[in-house]
Amino acid sequence: MAKSSPTKKAWRSLTWLGVIIVGLIALNGAGVLTGGGSWTPKLALDLEGGTQIILAPKLESGQTVSSEQLNQAVSIIRQRIDSAGVSESEINTQGGQNIVVSIPGTPDDATLNRIQSSAKLEFRPVLVASAPTEDSVGADGSTDEATDPATDAAADPAAESPAAETPAAETPAVAPTDASDLNNITPDLQAQFDSFQCSDIDTSIVAPADQPLITCESDGSIKYILGPVEVSGENISDATNGQVTTQSGATTGEWAVNIVFDRTGTESFADVTTRLSGLQGAQNQFAIVLDGSVISAPRTLAVITDGKPQITGSFDQDTSKALADQLKFGALPISFTVQSQDTISATLGSTQLQSGLIAGLIGLILVVLYSLIQYRLLGLVTVASLIVAGVITYLLITLLSWREGYRLSLAGVAGLIVAIGITADSFIVYFERVRDELRDGRGLVSAVESGWRRAIRTIIASDTVNFLAAAVLFILAVGNVRGFALTLGLTTLVDLLVVAMFTHPMLQLLARTKFFGDGHKLSGLDPRALGAVYRGRARFQPSVEVASRKSPSSSKEAAKRQTIAERKAAELVGSGSSKSTDGKDS
Repeated sequence: MAKSSPTKKAWRSLTWLGVIIVGLIALNGAGVLTGGGSWTPKLALDLEGGTQIILAPKLESGQTVSSEQLNQAVSIIRQRIDSAGVSESEINTQGGQNIVVSIPGTPDDATLNRIQSSAKLEFRPVLVASAPTEDSVGADGSTDEATDPATDAAADPAAESPAAETPAAETPAVAPTDASDLNNITPDLQAQFDSFQCSDIDTSIVAPADQPLITCESDGSIKYILGPVEVSGENISDATNGQVTTQSGATTGEWAVNIVFDRTGTESFADVTTRLSGLQGAQNQFAIVLDGSVISAPRTLAVITDGKPQITGSFDQDTSKALADQLKFGALPISFTVQSQDTISATLGSTQLQSGLIAGLIGLILVVLYSLIQYRLLGLVTVASLIVAGVITYLLITLLSWREGYRLSLAGVAGLIVAIGITADSFIVYFERVRDELRDGRGLVSAVESGWRRAIRTIIASDTVNFLAAAVLFILAVGNVRGFALTLGLTTLVDLLVVAMFTHPMLQLLARTKFFGDGHKLSGLDPRALGAVYRGRARFQPSVEVASRKSPSSSKEAAKRQTIAERKAAELVGSGSSKSTDGKDS
């Protein structure tokens, strides 16, 4: 005997749900095997403890830091940390001078760099380089290896700079016409460059933007004389990281930071590359300077007019993302140094976590007991649905812990507990719609389908409101509230998935069993217990009065389940019958 269409749909939904669960298990297993994942979610600062870092501002003699600067720095550091995931970090000021950053676990070098680096980015033209560079920038912003041997001679300071033979002077003998003009190099500056060592770089000193700068490659391999700043990091509107691709779309495996300038930055960068593309040797290069050090000094092979250059260097995935986050959220208003770094214990600890889990377990038990009392064995579908929802939610949280840096806090646990009620509400709405259809005289198979069409609209409306509330909280809030919002929004989506792909298909299959289809008293779907008197296809139950003569107990249940409109209709029918009887007697 061929299966009916609803049955096929039910098995198809259950199969796809199984595929989803197996897929989540496989992804988590891959994370465990590669060493980055775990079968348990990472815990937040309030449950696990972590590291407290105190940042002290780098100030010159007599310089002070304002509260506005500290607040701006706190906001930028929080955005940088949150960009790596919902890590439940705490960032506060201390004594109107320092910034205290508390993060879960032990931070890696990329995280420390993300926290304390000023990320002051500048684009300066290269005037003199002690050695040829290796990076080049094409018209599309992509990089390739420089193999031009002429660069060696052009990069020699003695060959490049006629000012080296000029008597020492503090100001150029001839006023430079632009930032690439070698007249920017005074004899005094040349002498400083000749004696300069890369170990002498002091990143706490901010070089004037309108003056040349002596600095080195970040690895100390090349030292430069750079012209004044021509494009500032303030003109960056967005920054992302990714792998470099060739013109054919193939990936080279090299990580890069992709920058998008605003309108001002785009125009300035186009002007700079237009000028540099016509120069030779070291003057053909522009240096990308981050916190006083050159991270890349590519040659200009073409004019870049779209304002989308690409920074390459010795990046990996983590360091390129850290730099992209720093550039995206802006440079810190002042530079900071790590004053201390200490391990801190959990503020709540495992005892509070256990208390939260026990509270959730008690809530779950109460929901199960209510379901069994109210819906008899139909309540077992609620239990099974909650188990499926719990498994999917747990796998998603562990996956987020591995891939997005999410950490479970006590607020997140509260979001999971609240989700039990949200999920139970969906089941109640669906079951009551099915029971209403049974009271109207439908058979169980028809009642399941008709009740589902009525229930899904209510469930979607309710979950949409919950999800929007969670989304607003996640966007506007900080700290632990974001963790609560994330778990609340996640479980809301899981609720929709489970009720559509598990609860409804299970009722479709159970409706075709003898136990539920015949309306056993323990099934929770007995039409007689619900007050229905079935009179044949497309014929509904009679009025409450007629039903009461047939079954007093069922009439009470039917009256209890009537809507306001149904009660009014029954009253009108009753009053009409009385008038008719009175007329006959008269």
